[in-house]
Amino acid sequence: MKSAFRFLQLAAAAVVLLSTAPARAATDIMWWHAMAGELGRQLEKLAADFNASQSDYRIVPSYKGNYTETVTAAIFAFRSRSQPAIVQVNEIGTATMMAARGAIYPVYELMRDQQEAFSPAAYLPAITGYYADAAGNMLSFPFNSSTPILYYNKDMFRSAGLDPEVAPKTWPEVGAAARRLREKGAVCGFTTSWPSWINVENFSAFHNLPLATRANGFDGLDAVLTFNNSVVVRHVAQLAQWQTTKVFDYGGRATSAEPRFQDGECGIFIGSSATRADIRKNSKFEVGYGMLPYWPDVAGAPQNTIIGGATLWVLRERPGVEYKGVAKFFAFLSRPEIQAAWHQNTGYLPITRAAFDLTRAQGFYDRDPGAAISIEQITLKPPTGNSRGLRLGSFVLIRDVIDDELEQAFGGRKSAQAAMDSAVERGNRLLRQFERANPDR
Repeated sequence: MKSAFRFLQLAAAAVVLLSTAPARAATDIMWWHAMAGELGRQLEKLAADFNASQSDYRIVPSYKGNYTETVTAAIFAFRSRSQPAIVQVNEIGTATMMAARGAIYPVYELMRDQQEAFSPAAYLPAITGYYADAAGNMLSFPFNSSTPILYYNKDMFRSAGLDPEVAPKTWPEVGAAARRLREKGAVCGFTTSWPSWINVENFSAFHNLPLATRANGFDGLDAVLTFNNSVVVRHVAQLAQWQTTKVFDYGGRATSAEPRFQDGECGIFIGSSATRADIRKNSKFEVGYGMLPYWPDVAGAPQNTIIGGATLWVLRERPGVEYKGVAKFFAFLSRPEIQAAWHQNTGYLPITRAAFDLTRAQGFYDRDPGAAISIEQITLKPPTGNSRGLRLGSFVLIRDVIDDELEQAFGGRKSAQAAMDSAVERGNRLLRQFERANPDR
């Protein structure tokens, strides 16, 4: 009896000790990103939802500035062995990240090593093609993918006598509507964000024109820029001519022009589909949506637009336990209900077919006209070598060059032809430098 009683005492003591012992701490996983504002809040919600779904890992998001600042911070951190496990890199940084072989942990290898389901066939082809190698293996995890669309102020359209239910479809229609808006007192007719992405890169894809040789760089590092063709030059010249009367009014690089639409200065705005969340939140007027305009006399137009946005790269030389958590986080992000909510709340494309089908089944596109435009646009026609996307080394720098030359044209300091010729010449020098720095690729 005494021994039995003693056993019960020891057992009770063990229960007390176990109940008061601290729970095993979750493994923190750093995620450096470039999203501020409403998009940043949606990103943080994703991390919080994952953290609440399990107790072993804790994703810790950290805003590091714009895309360039974020990837630069990650590069410097890697040199000091303080890099995060996950870093968000914009789509044009793909070739640069691929060249950093020793620093990246390809996602297809990560998911295989950690035995998490991951099939490229589950993702939209317009997205997977951008981030896969020649064998179709996914190198990074597609996260926020967008494409440029047209937004317009329905209230301003009504006041100007324009049909508020019909978005301008072609560039001549955009010019005519913008001119009418100016005549009725608008500060500017239309503006765009991301000058190169919209007016050169996506413009070329939508008109089935090559941005560069070698399938826009997908077929080799020896690609040569070729966008100084007559169609692009004519478009830039027309924008510059419209600039003189504020039918078009240049609003700056990146997203600088976006507030001019939200504040009611410009009646038409062409920007990222992912701007939709901020526009809906901050605009005090009814917003209409349309596809990216095209020139109707260009054979084959409209073709399909290409994606922008960013992807998640996994960096090496982190503790092994973190990679298990990263794989589980990516599996979480791929769930149809998670992707559908992300797509619906932000305007980014759903990265999986299942998320798109779920969103449609939920009636979202019926309740929110215009929300499907981005998907319709990138899937308008099967991609060609000119409209698959681009994979050009140092394109972050090349895009800055293009923006610089566009500003020269819009400001009347250069002709459109001279500006595009200079952009091609300067950009090709950067391509050759990248090619020489990566002789084994």
